[in-house]
Amino acid sequence: MPKNIRIKPHHFVDIVTYYGADSLRLTPHPYGHDWHVVARRVVEEPEATLQLEFGMDDICAPCRHNLGTDCDDVIDISSRPTAPASKQAYNLLLDQRWCARLGLADGQRLPAAEMLARLAALEGSLDAIYAEMASGANDERLRNLKAGARKLLARAGYPARGPSG
Repeated sequence: MPKNIRIKPHHFVDIVTYYGADSLRLTPHPYGHDWHVVARRVVEEPEATLQLEFGMDDICAPCRHNLGTDCDDVIDISSRPTAPASKQAYNLLLDQRWCARLGLADGQRLPAAEMLARLAALEGSLDAIYAEMASGANDERLRNLKAGARKLLARAGYPARGPSG
């Protein structure tokens, strides 16, 4: 039986989006975080339970930028000039927005397949979630996200609506 995956909502979304775009990399990163380990688990363990986390998650745990409860990394704001430069601050914004959009909460547990079903069913634009990006920049992101969610549900043997439907 798979154990829980503690994961930031936007990390899960990014994994699914890269999977949908056929660009998911499962190799170690110079920062030492566990993106490749958690991404592999998301793909291979559809029965895993996600524990949504706004703080440090299983990806962040071994990262060289993890200062315990804080991240000291910064983001390149050239393509999103209104975003905070602090990666921690920007990630928190994204996680709060994703949870509001999907009706989820920090600390909530749910099957990965249920989250995938919610992502596959998304309608409308992602511009409110990625408000700092140029208008229209999220169309391809949404297509890849929905494709990734559908592919992962199919891989797990679920219909596009997930385990309940």
